Amino acid sequence: VDGTTCSILTYLSQIEDFCPPRLKRNHSSHHDCTQAEVRTSLSHLYEVFSNNSGPAIRFIRSRVERMSSWWIQAGLWMRQSSNKTVLTQMRVLHTVTSKSMVERGGPLGELVQWADLSACLTILGHNNIHSVLHETLVKLMYVCCDWSSLIGAAPGRGSCPIQRPLTFDLIYTDYHGLAHLQGAMGLAFQHYQCRFRILDSFGTEPAFNLGSYARSRGFKTLWGSWGLQPLQYLTMFPHTPDNSFLGFVSEETVREELREEELEPDTYKKDRIAVVYGKEEYMWQGKSEYVGVIHEELETHATVYQPAERASSLPSFIRNHGLESESLLLSQLFVGLGFPYEGPAPIEAIALGCVFLQPRFDPPHSSDNNNFYKGKPTTRQISSQNPYAEEFIGKPYVWTVDMTNSTDVREAVKAILNTEPFTPREFTCEGMLERVHGYITHQNFCSKSVPAWPPQRALRIHLGPLGQSCVSVCRRSSLVCEPSFFHHLNSPAAFTSMVQEVNHLFPAYSPWGQHCGLQQEPLLFSCAGSDPSHRRLCPCRAHLPGQVALCPDCL
Repeated sequence: VDGTTCSILTYLSQIEDFCPPRLKRNHSSHHDCTQAEVRTSLSHLYEVFSNNSGPAIRFIRSRVERMSSWWIQAGLWMRQSSNKTVLTQMRVLHTVTSKSMVERGGPLGELVQWADLSACLTILGHNNIHSVLHETLVKLMYVCCDWSSLIGAAPGRGSCPIQRPLTFDLIYTDYHGLAHLQGAMGLAFQHYQCRFRILDSFGTEPAFNLGSYARSRGFKTLWGSWGLQPLQYLTMFPHTPDNSFLGFVSEETVREELREEELEPDTYKKDRIAVVYGKEEYMWQGKSEYVGVIHEELETHATVYQPAERASSLPSFIRNHGLESESLLLSQLFVGLGFPYEGPAPIEAIALGCVFLQPRFDPPHSSDNNNFYKGKPTTRQISSQNPYAEEFIGKPYVWTVDMTNSTDVREAVKAILNTEPFTPREFTCEGMLERVHGYITHQNFCSKSVPAWPPQRALRIHLGPLGQSCVSVCRRSSLVCEPSFFHHLNSPAAFTSMVQEVNHLFPAYSPWGQHCGLQQEPLLFSCAGSDPSHRRLCPCRAHLPGQVALCPDCL
């Protein structure tokens, strides 16, 4: 036995007689250190899709095929760019458990992420396997013992040991898939959980992630309490620095069509049309006056799913196209109704040259006053329908207004003129490839050592005022909070006195008690969280233009 998977399996089957004989099987082939070479074809992914069916996989494949030329161009760019570390080819499992209403138009945000993640990993040279059914997942997970020899015994029972070697280097899943994995893996779940990456649209803050702390401090919810490293959770927008921002890619349909048709710039004119963002009728309730003000200035359209047997409850002046409309292509304004929260559609609209008009929330929406966020593992205060669009893009592409103030809404609509298409770099194929490559290269949650990425030279230390989170403290200086740097602040060198206490706000300084508190539980290092009695010591860093997840020294 030399420490390799192959030698261990051989010993257990041939010497100890603990596992069935490994006849003509090479279960360690994925550990042969093949280099991951950037691909300029998605054929490997199409072969994976051919073995799966169902509306979710059909949606994912359709999106990948529609965007394939952009991914291929991004792969060519990736090949030509310098300073890209060569990685060992990884075997990656995707457990797609989303039950999105594909035929009804939403919610599709999670499937957009699954599609773009699949394409991204394929272009980066890794091998993907998609699993939708729990039964398929169980069969895929382990290779040590021959299942037929167990005579139908469930995983973890019979003569086969529970800690079987895992055949995947990375496992991307969501909260539902995580529960399935725990049931399938038994006691091995804890041993291999460092390989999990959780697609988590709204994020999981550290205070909710550590089960014992969540139960004792009132942060217990139906989600969270898995005890993972907070950076293992992957969000749709960079709203929670404690988690990793995965994102998605915005489809720049108009820009591509203009190139193909070779239109002159002066011929590119937007019609006086507003498209309302809301594909279900319940989202329109109580919004008639708000939409009516917009209709005074612009012809107003919608893409609402309506069964043929049910009469419409939309305002009579709305022109509804159903789910098949492409009215965004020539529309001038994309109108948010306040829900759904933080979806991909506003970014897509801005990329098509629309201006996004959205409601401001006063007071902000949170788990304290909003049923949607109630029970979610976050304390964020949502100031608008899409805070990322408000904070990171802003005017002239994004206008945030008081929906109940007709004058405010009317003036905003009149001020909006034709706007050129705009896409932040982090929502392009190149930006997502760059970001995911950085994560795969540098994020190692199986190691017990202090994170070495981002490099410490990027650290900027800020002591915030009373009652502010590190997210706010860093943002005031046009920086972002970097949770990987908390280790560098959590020492006597940073504070001259300390209190041995577990608190997700530490490291922090309390002027009332005139003491400094250090963090005793690394899983509670958190950019989120604030308290009127604490001044938080915050690890901040700069970021690349349009790429908030990466610092200038991170590539």
